Amino acid sequence: MVFGGHLSAQARLTEIDQEQRNNRMTTSISNYKMRNITILFVFVLVALISCTETDIEPGTPMCIENRIISFNKTSICDNAHVTENIFQGKTVYVFSPGNTCGADLTSEVVDSDCNSLGYLGGISGNTTINGEKFSNAIFVRTVWRK
Repeated sequence: MVFGGHLSAQARLTEIDQEQRNNRMTTSISNYKMRNITILFVFVLVALISCTETDIEPGTPMCIENRIISFNKTSICDNAHVTENIFQGKTVYVFSPGNTCGADLTSEVVDSDCNSLGYLGGISGNTTINGEKFSNAIFVRTVWRK
């Protein structure tokens, strides 16, 4: 009740209680929204990281890693891969686009400093790098697979 423009003590307590409930409700809703935004942010971050992550074997030279990252973005075949080989006494890497997208694609052979040595396959079916049959290369490992 109002007496002389003032609320009674009971009415004032009821008003304060209602304000506190409204504040708790607003805080609760804000906390709920913030929690949902945080969860959404975490999921988006995980999705972005997983989309850009490229599993490259340890010990691969940095220039080859960078080249694999670019190759991963541009290769269209699901079975693209990069192998490490010993050829003519040097470590070389073969960037194979895979064989599910076309028979006439070429595989680039590069040395560990990322210098291109030539291409294998293609329409001509090339099998020679630096004047030697690449079949003489010794397979070491697969350093990356799409």
